[in-house]
Amino acid sequence: MNPRTMFDKIWDAHVVAEEEGEILLYVDRALIHEGSSHAFAALKRRSQKVARPQQVFAFADHYVPTTGRDKGIAGIAVDEIRNMVIAQHENTKLHGIRLFGFDDPAQGILHIVPPEQGITQPGMLICGADSHTSTHGAFGSIAFGIGASDMTHVMATQATWQRKPKTLRIRVNGELGFGVAPKDIILAVIANIGAAGGVGHAIEYAGTTFQRMSMEGRMTVCNMSIEAGARCGMIAPDDTTYAYMDGRPWAPTAGAEWDAAMTLWKSLPSDVGAKFEREVQLDAAQIEPMVTWGVNPEMASAVGNCVPDPKNAPDERRRSDWTMALDYMGLQAGMALQDIRIDRVFIGSCTNSRIEDIRAAAEVAKRGKAVVPAWVVPGSKAVKRQAEAEGLDKILSAAGFEWRDPGCSLCTAINGDQLKPGERCASTSNRNFRNRQGPGGRTHLVSPAMAAAAALKGHFADVREVLK
Repeated sequence: MNPRTMFDKIWDAHVVAEEEGEILLYVDRALIHEGSSHAFAALKRRSQKVARPQQVFAFADHYVPTTGRDKGIAGIAVDEIRNMVIAQHENTKLHGIRLFGFDDPAQGILHIVPPEQGITQPGMLICGADSHTSTHGAFGSIAFGIGASDMTHVMATQATWQRKPKTLRIRVNGELGFGVAPKDIILAVIANIGAAGGVGHAIEYAGTTFQRMSMEGRMTVCNMSIEAGARCGMIAPDDTTYAYMDGRPWAPTAGAEWDAAMTLWKSLPSDVGAKFEREVQLDAAQIEPMVTWGVNPEMASAVGNCVPDPKNAPDERRRSDWTMALDYMGLQAGMALQDIRIDRVFIGSCTNSRIEDIRAAAEVAKRGKAVVPAWVVPGSKAVKRQAEAEGLDKILSAAGFEWRDPGCSLCTAINGDQLKPGERCASTSNRNFRNRQGPGGRTHLVSPAMAAAAALKGHFADVREVLK
């Protein structure tokens, strides 16, 4: 047989039927949240049941508050959100779906909890009711977000109609420099290929940099594949993956089941000589701590640089985009990124709210005091418990950071957590679009360590200098 990519191997193994270029794929896991009530309503109208409820998992994350949780669901102040959470409990109970709900000890974000629980596994095809389902590709799976109507179809049939994307391999080789994080890698990648650079493609991240990277870091990179316009992002499973999977609740158990899984997982990496439609290479040693200055993740630069001048844009489209971005962000061309003062700091989201991210923020926070309001929102109750067991919450609190409960929080800004018009935020989330964190809010994407450094200084700072 001809050498095949990891993407092709997994895709081909899930094909059920093909019709006029549309391919029906079997879905191993479907992930939903409070906002998936439309899918349940559609099933009810059609008098349909969930086809395979044991393969559907629900999470309370997008809308739930990240403070005042001690009063339970009844304590949710906003009637609409409280009713959504109640409806989620009723719908999942009716259909026999496992809910990581508001009061569950394993509650958390739908891209944080499944890996923690071993629900996410190599070789799977995973669909989620959220675009950042690409996160799960860090395990060597095909994972992508789908809309409400498609999720209704998945829940009713355990299959989805899709068009096959092309493949793009992004190689990053070498060791990361001091103070450089996985978030900086993916921001550098998107700055390189553009916010539309991955459109129509599945990205495989390869190279020695990813081979050395933790699973937490790999999830951060794959999470933001969608911000490059890609359908999904993937990293081949290896010993790091297997060690992470071992012993998790939904993972294969030791013995014959684990051995069979390992046989499959080890067959997944792209074959030597496999052909990709496109290839891009970056040198890890050239990547520095990054800051976005505009209104999409492509508009990013190393922290030591200046806000670019639209006059120097490579084409007319980007000249116009940069001009509008600077106007919205309230920035002047040529000003140093480190001169940009901030009003708020947010450390959280499905991109950067894992234990490794909390540790990185705490390592910086212990070197000073926050001079602007700074929130740290763990991605799950499991992360929260581990961070508290390590004393990270105390370090952060002593430095003036607010330690909150798990949820999407300020990333989605649909749960009561919002920026005020004109407020500028250093955020570890994944999107810096206009109004993303609240009407008129200005978002700069950075790594957890960079966000913590900004909290201590009140402006962007090179975390490498703070950590010296």
